[in-house]
Amino acid sequence: MKRIVIIVLDSVGVGALPDANLYGDEGSNTLAHVAQARGGLNMPNAGRLGLGNIIPIQGVPFVERPQGAWGKMAEVSKGKDTTTGHWEIAGLTLEAPFPTYPHGFPRDVIRAFEEKIARQTLGNYPASGTAIIEELGEEHIKTGFPIVYTSADSVFQIAAHEEVVPLTQLYAWCAIARELLQGEHAVGRVIARPFVGEVGSLKRTPNRQDYSLPPFQPTVLDILTKGGIPVYGIGKISDIFAGQGITESFSAKGNQAALDRIVELMGRKNESCLIFANLVDFDMLWGHRNDPQGYAQGLEEFDRRLPDVLAALNPNDLLFIIADHGCDPTFPGTDHTREYVPLLVAGPLVQSIDLGIRHSFADVAKTVADFFSMEYATIGVSFLPEIMP
Repeated sequence: MKRIVIIVLDSVGVGALPDANLYGDEGSNTLAHVAQARGGLNMPNAGRLGLGNIIPIQGVPFVERPQGAWGKMAEVSKGKDTTTGHWEIAGLTLEAPFPTYPHGFPRDVIRAFEEKIARQTLGNYPASGTAIIEELGEEHIKTGFPIVYTSADSVFQIAAHEEVVPLTQLYAWCAIARELLQGEHAVGRVIARPFVGEVGSLKRTPNRQDYSLPPFQPTVLDILTKGGIPVYGIGKISDIFAGQGITESFSAKGNQAALDRIVELMGRKNESCLIFANLVDFDMLWGHRNDPQGYAQGLEEFDRRLPDVLAALNPNDLLFIIADHGCDPTFPGTDHTREYVPLLVAGPLVQSIDLGIRHSFADVAKTVADFFSMEYATIGVSFLPEIMP
């Protein structure tokens, strides 16, 4: 029996990519800037694995001989969104980015959506999710019209008050939007954004749901499941892949719930498998909301839980700690940032080695396939021979 556990620290970037200027993200560095804002991060467990060896991080020292392998990864695909990052982690790269709508969606798209749901919409412009419900929440509550908005990412987001629009209705509207948004308007994700509260104190709930495009080519997840290796998705993993290549999905409302689920599954899935988890709070609660202090606290909370995950590893298991993009909370704006992502690999058989700069997130997919002795065609290069010679 051998298992791989992949933990995606959603948006924990480690410095601007060489092409960050094309995205307006020169100088971004999510992890380093969060550490500076905190006056130093207290992350001794990740530090022992080599986190402070990837880039200089205030409070996380360089370690002469880490207890794992470390490096950083560049994204080949165009874009900087969740779907693009996760698809590349799973081996699928994009030559063209998903469409974005800096001026809102075309009127014919909105009109078609309104006809399908038999009511008008509000908004239709790029906005912060927390700001737009404050701006349009009162009108939404009075009319029942859903709030439609986007961001710098390829997303069609629908916000609605849970007491005005039941979750089942909101999810049905999102499914309608997903069916409509194809071809030239095939956005990466349609996202349900429910909220609650009174005017002046509205807040989003954890009942978000993502409706992604299905991957257009097989990912390593498909290869594993077809080869008899179960893939267990935690958090929004199944949503990101539209369920493709996922054996079973487990919900997790926030980082701590996801970590609880990871440890629980590691304790009871005594079989060769892949456990793939996304810790969404870094991005959703702190990155997009320009909250470096909350971000830092979340990182330290993750680090305190890391020993639980490490203790649950079996002798032949591997643990990957990575990210999918950046979202520097100290940077102008509230959008994702085009950054390198960290790569930490731990496990009883992993040697202490610098993996350097990996030229694609797809190296993870190739390593996963290699670990389970399966063939998978991708641009990625396996680093299994380096960590387990």
